[in-house]
Amino acid sequence: MTTATNPTATEGAVLLDAVHAALTRYVAMPSPHATDAVVLWIAATHAQPAWAHAPRLVIRGPERRCGKSRLLDVVEATCHNPLITVNASPAAVYRSITPDPPVLLVDEVDTIFGPKADGNEDLRGLLNAGHQRGRPALRYDAALSAVVTIPTFAMAALAGIGAMPDTIEDRAVIIPMRRRAPGEKVSPYRTRRDREPLRALANKLTTWLRADLATLEAAEPELPVEDRAADTWEPLVIVADHAGGTWPQRARTAAATLTAEASNTGDMSDQLRLLTDCRTAFSDDQALPTNELLARLRGIPESGWNELGPNGLTAMKLGSLLREYGIRSGTFRFPCVGQAKGYQRADFVDSWQRYCPEPDTSGEGEPYQPYQPSHPRSGAVRLEPWYGSSRTTEQAVPGLTSKNEAGTAGTAAPLRVVRGQA
Repeated sequence: MTTATNPTATEGAVLLDAVHAALTRYVAMPSPHATDAVVLWIAATHAQPAWAHAPRLVIRGPERRCGKSRLLDVVEATCHNPLITVNASPAAVYRSITPDPPVLLVDEVDTIFGPKADGNEDLRGLLNAGHQRGRPALRYDAALSAVVTIPTFAMAALAGIGAMPDTIEDRAVIIPMRRRAPGEKVSPYRTRRDREPLRALANKLTTWLRADLATLEAAEPELPVEDRAADTWEPLVIVADHAGGTWPQRARTAAATLTAEASNTGDMSDQLRLLTDCRTAFSDDQALPTNELLARLRGIPESGWNELGPNGLTAMKLGSLLREYGIRSGTFRFPCVGQAKGYQRADFVDSWQRYCPEPDTSGEGEPYQPYQPSHPRSGAVRLEPWYGSSRTTEQAVPGLTSKNEAGTAGTAAPLRVVRGQA
């Protein structure tokens, strides 16, 4: 691995320390890791031509007066070539991006992506595509009778109330702001008085980083995160390595900490939440009738499946959500129920392992208590040792054994097959 680390580059460390001091002077930051991340993001904007990815900075809070706009003010004063707006059309943003792009700063972004904004799919697509170099937009110019290429690559900071769309936050360094506590004090920020010194600091960052663009572009640092998070954090870690001092370690600690926090919010899609809740609903059963599975899902506290649509979670919606994982219902013979549509546990196992693996339960905690069936008179719904599937008239699905955790191994025992069912 090559790296841009230069232990003697004290000028960079001094400049980063100065940005850090400005942030903590004017803004009550949520944590030291968040402060370091914003400092490095600001510095990275001054070397955009060196990066393969343009990380987003998402500044969000649960309510107003959490310091989001103030932080964006300081970011605007210290970043490279800022272009700030409280609203923007996709066409205007497209035409603002150049080969050496400005830094897009959008305040009150909840007015763009909020529930009354129709999603703004064009702008969201631009922000998603602009995270990676070489993802231009194509438009047909009738006057030229030709297809024109419009660049999208640009770093962007977005501030607003509540979470941003998943596709944007997945490409972002997320800073969760909060209101100042009674004991937290910051200096007031006045644009006419305070912006000019910060712009002078920004010019020094530009001079420092643009002198070594080739070195920064060639750097391949060791990162504590993987996949898209690595794409997002790589420019920030490269800047930290180039600065030296304490910044290389601080950058990696911030990357690991903030990425873990962003991943542990509890937010998930309906599909993933359903997949996770189905594991709870199945408990130790190898298969369940669809009606029983629906009843158990609705009985999970705070699951929200009773409020999904006017009639709650239905069999049709259940099938639609699970189909994305390749899980489909079949007709099986259940004790106390007879033939009925249902789902078998074996079809879920692969998706559970891939998308929602069970946490380590070796530590302390309350023992798991399975949910009791919602239809007492039918008793626990379990399949007989061998059960048939009507999806084929020639084969049957065997029960699970210790050697057949995926439910695919054969057996010499006779199978009970249900014939003639669609």
